[in-house]
Amino acid sequence: MRAGWHIKPLGSLCDILDNQRKPITKRDRIAGDYPYYGATGILDFVAGFLFDEPLVLVGEDGAKWASGENTAFSIEGKCWVNNHAHVLRPHRAEIADSWLIHFLVHFDLSEFVSGLTVPKLNQGSLREIPIPVPPLPEQQRIVGILDEAFDGIATAKANAEQNLQNARALFESHLQSVFTQRGEGWVRARMDAIYRVGSSKRVLKSEWKSEGVPFYRGREVTRLAANGFVDNELFISEEHFAELSKEYGVPKSGDIVITAIGTIGNAHIVRGSDRFYFKDASVLWMKRSAEVSSEFIKFWLKSSLFFDQLDRGNGATVDTLTIQKLQSVELFLPPIDEQLKIVAQLDSLSEETQRLESLYQRKLAALDELKKSLLHQAFSGQLIRDN
Repeated sequence: MRAGWHIKPLGSLCDILDNQRKPITKRDRIAGDYPYYGATGILDFVAGFLFDEPLVLVGEDGAKWASGENTAFSIEGKCWVNNHAHVLRPHRAEIADSWLIHFLVHFDLSEFVSGLTVPKLNQGSLREIPIPVPPLPEQQRIVGILDEAFDGIATAKANAEQNLQNARALFESHLQSVFTQRGEGWVRARMDAIYRVGSSKRVLKSEWKSEGVPFYRGREVTRLAANGFVDNELFISEEHFAELSKEYGVPKSGDIVITAIGTIGNAHIVRGSDRFYFKDASVLWMKRSAEVSSEFIKFWLKSSLFFDQLDRGNGATVDTLTIQKLQSVELFLPPIDEQLKIVAQLDSLSEETQRLESLYQRKLAALDELKKSLLHQAFSGQLIRDN
């Protein structure tokens, strides 16, 4: 703590105007021009107002209080506040609104929150939160540094996020063009002509084990589709797997398993070393029955051409992929040697896209860490700029 700084409880630095707030049920609200605030921001616009001055709101319940959450924010002008946000009027001769907000957003307030079922930052605990208070000119100087830095960070994050979207869009555009600009020798085929589509024999929850042969649900197949590996939590016994393998068969190299409930279309190609069983209904089994590249089919399953056929033009969101739907989709196939060339090209582009995504995601993480570091320096008295 630097010389001239003090630690004071929040209650000594603000007037708390909670007794002036008033909730209105959604049924009783009259639409109007004035913002109606709750714990995390504007919920509605109503016909009346309770406050008409610059104030600071802090979530009482229905909010998040960890470091970096939207715990506190400023309001001004005519507005209404319900009883899920504390209403603070800082003593502005001693503390700046923006200094208080930056601190409350940065500081982890979890230790001041009570209640397990309904967590709540009650007014008594709110008043006890220790606030570092440097002289007002120093608060304003540090806030100026933070605001300038945060503007730069926000711009850098927006650029990185746009670059991330562009990288993904470029891959998706190329993927689309591969399957729409088909050349000579491409033939139309229904999925059930190249794969026998089915599900698994039901495995009851009581038959799940903590060790044995991996048992995959949709979430595990999604991770497999994205990463090629998964830290599995569920298993079936070796004996049960042997029975299922003998009576119903199990996925073999070149087959595809695909998520069929919730987030559909995530496909994993079975490799020779894979040994697993899977949950019925939530995962479908595509048993390869023709000379076709499953890698080529997996890329096609990522394209909009696949999902467009599921929607059938009715605009409805498809959240279940049935055996019948998957069997009936149609695609165009080039000769097998061309399929393999296309797969090699798409693999190369996919790797480059993933490399760029990783680069931009690391940059976004670094920017978040920079923001945290600046806030830590600010409130520990280390953020000094030469005049």
